[in-house]
Amino acid sequence: MVSSTGKSLKAFFIEIGGMTAFMMRFFRYFLLPPYEFAEIRKHMEELGVKTLPIVSVTGFLIGFVLALQSHPILARFGAESVLPAMVALSVIRELGPVLTALIFAGRVSSGIGAELGSMRVTEQIDAMEVSAIDPFKFLVVTRIIACTMILPLLTMYVNFIALIGSYVSILLLQAMSLQLYTGEIIQAIGFVDLLPAVAKTFFFGFIVGLVGSFKGFNAEKGTEGVGKASTSSVVVSSLLILIMDSVLVKISLIIWPI
Repeated sequence: MVSSTGKSLKAFFIEIGGMTAFMMRFFRYFLLPPYEFAEIRKHMEELGVKTLPIVSVTGFLIGFVLALQSHPILARFGAESVLPAMVALSVIRELGPVLTALIFAGRVSSGIGAELGSMRVTEQIDAMEVSAIDPFKFLVVTRIIACTMILPLLTMYVNFIALIGSYVSILLLQAMSLQLYTGEIIQAIGFVDLLPAVAKTFFFGFIVGLVGSFKGFNAEKGTEGVGKASTSSVVVSSLLILIMDSVLVKISLIIWPI
């Protein structure tokens, strides 16, 4: 038992050390030419377009269900009028960014891990090195930058869709004009709500790209290694997103107290 625990801890710290070195390598390559803008744009379009359907449905259901569940609770205190503001604050500050990041991790991180893992086990990455093409710069840096840039845009889109879902739910519960609904939201949302929520999605996107690229780029040989890279990418990136969210929420509350 002790030996097994020791091996698990050793493997954990080796993994952390490897990922840290991988991240430092990314920052070292980040500003060095050549700049693969076309490849970054291609990844942003691919990751964003292919993720839109699932985040659209998720965003609508987030707002719809949240308003549906909150209405009877607020009705006990005669506070139905604050429902739009409550839903907007919940979605924009926390639910929208975190749930979008988790879905993004499930869809994108696993895909990056599987794609790079397949390239590793089929020796395509080795062939790029022989051809004088830096695989880290071309395959890893471009994907991490694309994930970091596209997730904030997806999050803002999900927030918008969630507010539409919330309004549909409210219409089923009580009469409220669209003008009144939007007015309540605009009055409730401030700069201190928007800035931290959008800022932390850059960190989430970076985590998704980093973990997926690390797992795939360092996949073991064989098809089993590709499967492990894909699965572990989702698990690790989701866990790191939740940990990072806890840290960033605490920091944002210190800098911008409510």
